[in-house]
Amino acid sequence: MSKVNETEVLEIDVATGEVIRRDYTDEERADREELRRLLDELEAERAAKVAARQAVLDKLGLTADEAAALIG
Repeated sequence: MSKVNETEVLEIDVATGEVIRRDYTDEERADREELRRLLDELEAERAAKVAARQAVLDKLGLTADEAAALIG
């Protein structure tokens, strides 16, 4: 499978099988960049929550499985 080209759009008409490769429009590029920024932000938030949970477990001297068993 070929690598995804992040600078162009691949459109496939399933009825005809026609494949069109074209550059992003300015609006599509802006939307893609905004979505990438939001995804990066969500990933950073998730990583911070995971780190905070792990810090609490480390302070308590528990593993994630032990904490789940206590809560569960």
